[in-house]
Amino acid sequence: MPLVDVPCERDVVEHRLLHDGRVWDLVSDTVRLDDGEVVREYVDHPGAVAVIALDDDDRVLLLSQYRHPVRHVLWEPSAGLLDVENEDLVAAAARELAEEADLVAGRWWRLVEYFSSPGGSDERITVFLARDLTPVPDDERYVRGEEEAAMVPVWVPLDDAVAGVLAGRLHSPTTVTGVLAAAAARAAGWANLTEVTPA
Repeated sequence: MPLVDVPCERDVVEHRLLHDGRVWDLVSDTVRLDDGEVVREYVDHPGAVAVIALDDDDRVLLLSQYRHPVRHVLWEPSAGLLDVENEDLVAAAARELAEEADLVAGRWWRLVEYFSSPGGSDERITVFLARDLTPVPDDERYVRGEEEAAMVPVWVPLDDAVAGVLAGRLHSPTTVTGVLAAAAARAAGWANLTEVTPA
């Protein structure tokens, strides 16, 4: 049998909204399992996308961003919430790449998909690989605010980013997952990726 995670619905006896948040909510479900009912509280999240942008020299674009819950400035790829109704995943990734990095990609591949914290959140993040990069025209650039206003972009050789992950210097889950997935895909000659097109 192939090793694969399997969707599985259990009976939800009760669903309660504990906190109506600005970006995500805190909810409580009473779930019927085989040996009885349990209560599970978790973050109800809209999901997100991230972009591993690689240039012609196999350098990955990372952006510094302050993340208040962990009190760190983290090095992360372009990423963002799925907060536009019915937006295609790769279109959301293209939007985030343009808004955060002032870049447009000519080619896109689905790189990896994961649940960020499945014991406490339903957040699902899809990471895309973006190549054939060109700058967004100056007159079309997005004006960044809040934490994004202070982001600093750096181009890092993919091997150096992998070394940073494995040495414990880089902690963002999109960086860790995306960089290691990109390195594994490169080692396989990029043959295991599915090319996609923004809708």
